[in-house]
Amino acid sequence: MAAAIKDKLTKSQILAEIAQNTDLTRKDVSNVLEELTVLIERHIKKRGCGEFTIPGLLKIVTKKKPAQKAKKNVPNPFRPGELMDVAAKPATVQVRVRPLKKLKEFALS
Repeated sequence: MAAAIKDKLTKSQILAEIAQNTDLTRKDVSNVLEELTVLIERHIKKRGCGEFTIPGLLKIVTKKKPAQKAKKNVPNPFRPGELMDVAAKPATVQVRVRPLKKLKEFALS
Protein backbone atom coordinates (compact mmCIF):
# COMPACT_ATOMS: atom_id res chain seq x y z
CA MET A 1 0.00 0.00 0.00
CA ALA A 2 1.31 3.44 -0.91
CA ALA A 3 1.97 6.02 1.80
CA ALA A 4 -0.37 8.99 2.13
CA ILE A 5 0.84 12.39 0.86
CA LYS A 6 0.30 15.14 3.44
CA ASP A 7 0.70 18.25 1.23
CA LYS A 8 -0.93 18.93 -2.14
CA LEU A 9 1.48 18.42 -5.05
CA THR A 10 2.03 20.99 -7.79
CA LYS A 11 1.88 20.04 -11.46
CA SER A 12 5.68 19.82 -11.74
CA GLN A 13 5.86 17.70 -8.56
CA ILE A 14 3.22 15.34 -9.97
CA LEU A 15 5.16 15.01 -13.24
CA ALA A 16 8.41 14.38 -11.34
CA GLU A 17 6.76 11.79 -9.05
CA ILE A 18 5.25 9.84 -11.96
CA ALA A 19 8.52 10.00 -13.92
CA GLN A 20 10.46 8.74 -10.88
CA ASN A 21 8.06 5.83 -10.26
CA THR A 22 7.96 4.74 -13.92
CA ASP A 23 10.68 4.35 -16.51
CA LEU A 24 9.45 7.38 -18.41
CA THR A 25 11.09 10.76 -18.69
CA ARG A 26 9.36 13.80 -17.28
CA LYS A 27 8.70 15.02 -20.83
CA ASP A 28 7.07 11.67 -21.73
CA VAL A 29 4.80 11.90 -18.68
CA SER A 30 3.88 15.46 -19.63
CA ASN A 31 3.05 14.30 -23.17
CA VAL A 32 0.86 11.46 -21.84
CA LEU A 33 -1.11 13.83 -19.58
CA GLU A 34 -1.49 16.34 -22.43
CA GLU A 35 -2.81 13.60 -24.73
CA LEU A 36 -5.21 12.45 -21.98
CA THR A 37 -6.53 16.01 -21.81
CA VAL A 38 -7.07 16.07 -25.58
CA LEU A 39 -8.77 12.65 -25.46
CA ILE A 40 -11.17 13.82 -22.73
CA GLU A 41 -11.92 16.99 -24.70
CA ARG A 42 -12.73 14.96 -27.83
CA HIS A 43 -15.15 12.77 -25.85
CA ILE A 44 -17.09 15.53 -24.09
CA LYS A 45 -17.11 18.33 -26.66
CA LYS A 46 -20.27 19.37 -28.49
CA ARG A 47 -20.50 16.54 -31.05
CA GLY A 48 -18.68 13.94 -28.93
CA CYS A 49 -20.27 10.98 -27.19
CA GLY A 50 -20.53 12.96 -23.92
CA GLU A 51 -18.87 10.37 -21.70
CA PHE A 52 -15.28 9.45 -20.75
CA THR A 53 -14.14 6.81 -18.27
CA ILE A 54 -10.76 6.25 -16.66
CA PRO A 55 -11.33 2.59 -15.70
CA GLY A 56 -11.79 2.08 -11.98
CA LEU A 57 -11.17 5.73 -11.09
CA LEU A 58 -13.70 8.14 -12.51
CA LYS A 59 -16.34 8.77 -15.13
CA ILE A 60 -16.90 12.15 -16.77
CA VAL A 61 -20.42 12.66 -18.14
CA THR A 62 -22.08 15.63 -19.84
CA LYS A 63 -25.77 16.35 -19.42
CA LYS A 64 -27.77 18.81 -21.53
CA LYS A 65 -30.02 21.09 -19.47
CA PRO A 66 -32.87 22.68 -21.45
CA ALA A 67 -33.62 26.41 -21.29
CA GLN A 68 -36.02 27.58 -18.57
CA LYS A 69 -38.59 30.28 -19.19
CA ALA A 70 -38.94 33.28 -16.91
CA LYS A 71 -41.58 32.91 -14.18
CA LYS A 72 -43.52 35.67 -12.46
CA ASN A 73 -45.15 35.67 -9.01
CA VAL A 74 -43.46 32.52 -7.73
CA PRO A 75 -43.51 31.95 -3.95
CA ASN A 76 -40.19 33.00 -2.38
CA PRO A 77 -38.69 29.96 -0.58
CA PHE A 78 -36.61 32.20 1.70
CA ARG A 79 -39.41 34.58 2.75
CA PRO A 80 -42.74 32.76 3.06
CA GLY A 81 -45.70 34.84 1.95
CA GLU A 82 -43.71 36.94 -0.53
CA LEU A 83 -43.77 36.50 -4.27
CA MET A 84 -40.80 36.89 -6.59
CA ASP A 85 -39.86 36.77 -10.27
CA VAL A 86 -37.43 34.15 -11.57
CA ALA A 87 -35.24 35.11 -14.55
CA ALA A 88 -35.02 32.96 -17.67
CA LYS A 89 -32.04 30.62 -17.94
CA PRO A 90 -30.46 29.63 -21.27
CA ALA A 91 -29.86 26.01 -22.25
CA THR A 92 -26.51 24.73 -20.98
CA VAL A 93 -24.40 21.61 -20.63
CA GLN A 94 -23.39 20.32 -17.20
CA VAL A 95 -20.21 18.31 -16.68
CA ARG A 96 -20.28 15.73 -13.90
CA VAL A 97 -17.32 13.75 -12.61
CA ARG A 98 -18.37 10.58 -10.81
CA PRO A 99 -15.97 8.56 -8.67
CA LEU A 100 -15.80 4.84 -9.40
CA LYS A 101 -15.09 1.93 -7.07
CA LYS A 102 -11.28 2.21 -6.75
CA LEU A 103 -11.42 5.96 -6.08
CA LYS A 104 -14.04 5.46 -3.36
CA GLU A 105 -11.89 2.74 -1.79
CA PHE A 106 -8.85 5.08 -1.82
CA ALA A 107 -10.83 7.64 0.18
CA LEU A 108 -11.90 5.04 2.74
CA SER A 109 -8.42 3.56 3.32
